[in-house]
Amino acid sequence: MRSTSRLTRPVENRNARPTSISQFSVLNSQFRRKIPSPRIAVIIPALDEQESIEAVVRSIDRGLVAQIVVGDNGSSDRTAELARAAGATVVVERDRGYGAACAAALALIDSSTDVVVFMDADGSDAPSEMAALVAPILEERADLVIGSRILGSAEWGAMTPPQRFGNWLATRLMAMLYHHRYTDLGPYRAIRRTLLDAIEMRDRRFGWTVEMQLRALQLGARVIEVPATYRRRVGHSKISGTISGVAKAGFWILFTIFRCLRRR
Repeated sequence: MRSTSRLTRPVENRNARPTSISQFSVLNSQFRRKIPSPRIAVIIPALDEQESIEAVVRSIDRGLVAQIVVGDNGSSDRTAELARAAGATVVVERDRGYGAACAAALALIDSSTDVVVFMDADGSDAPSEMAALVAPILEERADLVIGSRILGSAEWGAMTPPQRFGNWLATRLMAMLYHHRYTDLGPYRAIRRTLLDAIEMRDRRFGWTVEMQLRALQLGARVIEVPATYRRRVGHSKISGTISGVAKAGFWILFTIFRCLRRR
């Protein structure tokens, strides 16, 4: 297993150009400012994850993280109740979609937040690796950090064959169209708050992660990937566990890749 403390070398994005003088100003004055006393918030989208959500929230280092917000996507079980009991703020978003749940949670984070971390509620991401995930931002080496399951390690059965193929296809297509080689679209990631605001996220379905990665490139942000451990999820997946779920996610990912070309 590769060590999660070893960070990958940043890949310079030579092709990204600011589309306006004002955007160039934002890039230099906000994305690259130092964060002396960082305030970190964690966003966890969730749908019927009562088997895992409490343990996930309690596993997050509150010495590192100031705020945890769970975006409950209309769960029919005790997800919201257990998340609150574990110390998270919960917002219910009944418009179904990964992006919708993330956006609802994002609206509740404190205005003083400097770095936002996104992670899944099913126990597949490792909270113990969060310090390594945010380190490149706090050390002024990156604006967006992706926890790569490809550079790291995935437990047997954690990623299904359709997931692996879809991830490979999407990252190759992104490299062809955007001239930057990502290895993963993994959900575990950290982003500078000012960059997230500048991106102006729009997707409300399964294109959320792709949109974030592509828009960061278009804005000239510093993007790197670090190794991440990916564990077998707790419970049954609503996406990778069904043919229809995989098909819908794949469609939205590919749709978002081409849609972002219009936002250059």
